[in-house]
Amino acid sequence: MTEPGVEDATRRTRLANERTYLAWWRTGIASLAVGIGIGRLLPDTAGGAKWPYEVVGVGFGFLGLAILVVGLRRTRDVEKALDRGSYAPVSAGLLTWLVAAGLVLGVGVIALVLFG
Repeated sequence: MTEPGVEDATRRTRLANERTYLAWWRTGIASLAVGIGIGRLLPDTAGGAKWPYEVVGVGFGFLGLAILVVGLRRTRDVEKALDRGSYAPVSAGLLTWLVAAGLVLGVGVIALVLFG
């Protein structure tokens, strides 16, 4: 028998996990849109070499795809942990990778602004 309130807490946690999954999707889609903007739209208006814009745009595209995959994996990990009655911590390596990708792309955007 489940303790009173535990079932409701699990339901709320599952709903929070669904909202978090949607946030991963929004972030991934936003990254894909930024990739299109930088890689396809800006080169036509900026003049000069197109390849730096395309490289940064493709980087944002790959980051967007990675975020979609990571969001799905994270959501599944949390659901499995809830089924077991445990917790699924986020991988420090995953967070480091995402921050590194963001930093590299951020430097690329700054370079485009300064030198593009």
